Amino acid sequence: MIGVLLLLATVGLTVVGQLLFKWRIDEAGEVPAGAGEKLGFALGLAGDPWVIASFVAALVASVTYGAALTRFDLGFAYPFMSLSFVLVLLFSATFFGEPLTTAKVAGVLLIVLGVFVGTRS
Repeated sequence: MIGVLLLLATVGLTVVGQLLFKWRIDEAGEVPAGAGEKLGFALGLAGDPWVIASFVAALVASVTYGAALTRFDLGFAYPFMSLSFVLVLLFSATFFGEPLTTAKVAGVLLIVLGVFVGTRS
């Protein structure tokens, strides 16, 4: 049971990190053209507390995933990471107004089906 919770924590932290990063990137705007301005842009993002939080979420996700791997084979644990595709698709439509197209939904459903089939052996 603890292994499954670690996998779910890994997925959750991965999704949160992606959503935070996207939010802050959108707020920052487009990358400027000049080299000096690009450096300033990158440094500004690097110092943004929410960007830092997204990196921390990724780091903690790596730790929880490592802990989960002590309980499961990689071939069993890794397919669970594809749940992040489902959640990011749904949350990106909800929070960022990104289009939720039939093709995207079908693609994610195929991934979920593949995970289901792949973990049955």
